[in-house]
Amino acid sequence: MSYAIAHHHVPTALPDFVTRRMDLHHITRIQQLLGGEHPHAWQPTPAGAVFLAGNDYLCLAGEPVLVGAQIAALQHSAGELLMSAVYLQEGSPQHRLERKLAQFMGAEDGILAQSGWAANVGLVQTLTGPGIPVYLDMQAHASLWEGVQSAGAIPVSFLHNDMEHLQKQLQRHGRGLIVVDALYSTNGSLAPLAQLVEIAERSGCMLLVDESHSLGTHGPRGAGLVAAAGLSERVHFRTASLAKAFAGRAGFITCSSHFKGYFLSESRPAIFSSCLLGHELAWFDAAIDFIAAADDRRAALHAGARELRDELSALGYNVSDGSEQIIALEPGPEPKTLALRKLLERQGVYGAMFCAPATPKNRSLVRLTLNSGLGRAELARIVHACDEIRSEADLDSWSSTRRLRKLALV
Repeated sequence: MSYAIAHHHVPTALPDFVTRRMDLHHITRIQQLLGGEHPHAWQPTPAGAVFLAGNDYLCLAGEPVLVGAQIAALQHSAGELLMSAVYLQEGSPQHRLERKLAQFMGAEDGILAQSGWAANVGLVQTLTGPGIPVYLDMQAHASLWEGVQSAGAIPVSFLHNDMEHLQKQLQRHGRGLIVVDALYSTNGSLAPLAQLVEIAERSGCMLLVDESHSLGTHGPRGAGLVAAAGLSERVHFRTASLAKAFAGRAGFITCSSHFKGYFLSESRPAIFSSCLLGHELAWFDAAIDFIAAADDRRAALHAGARELRDELSALGYNVSDGSEQIIALEPGPEPKTLALRKLLERQGVYGAMFCAPATPKNRSLVRLTLNSGLGRAELARIVHACDEIRSEADLDSWSSTRRLRKLALV
């Protein structure tokens, strides 16, 4: 018997400042609050279930044309430049794809990153610094907040989609960077882009719009909500995760060619991450063409979202915070939300539980993420499931239901 097998290594004990935090998670939250069940753990999805926990909005995964492009790239690969994209030469396949994606979005140029997270952190890091205020919608993605922290800038939050509050914050703190999502990832609400552009221009601020959940699904040929509003030349920067409608693994930033040279020399995520591989580039190259021609899938996605929202509202669910393909069912406290997720699963409907830090502590929810492949039968199953569980889920006690009642009294 070898030494490695005969002598088991005992891990060195972690310091108490780590174990205390681990105990808060494992004991206080998981064992005591949630009865020993992890909020994100579920059983394998059974055949025939309606799966609403993925972001493949246009059902691109497994699309033969895209898979074929990726296979061909792998078969004809003669080796890769496994190093930082900073060292890619002008005219490289990655640079050509960046230009193509930028053209698709109506921008001068663009930068591919390892992920939407890397794109947002790297961009905010290169736009701001110590003493610079960054105005973030309270529901802006966590990667944007992380970018502010990485830059050592000053985070200044404003109430969700509240332009009056944003202007008050601007008067107090001065010009800087305004950061929003075009389509918010927890409840499907839309940012008031035209107002934001006007406010940014009046105040001398830069404007960054994250299009992760709207690129491919909204706008002309899927070019996004900024393009749909005719604001491409007035929004300084757009970012997107390509792990949503593009069904791949990368992030993207729109910018000028002049800014691109600066970014690649100053953004730490760009400098210290490897470039994309050839088969990944091939997937996105084919995906741009496919998505540009997918008006029928976009129409199906939006029609399904409207229909389901109307049906859920009629059943008494408060889904009024949003309007698009992301639908939030918000009980509030985590135990209620975990119970809701399990009730839906027993009905064959699988959503994703969102809780802190993805949501405020007592505003946890089950997110139903729709896709273009849902037919009338699947939508009817979702409605039936939500109807069946209303009493057992104690819908009347939900925090979102109470907010709806308050609105009705105003």
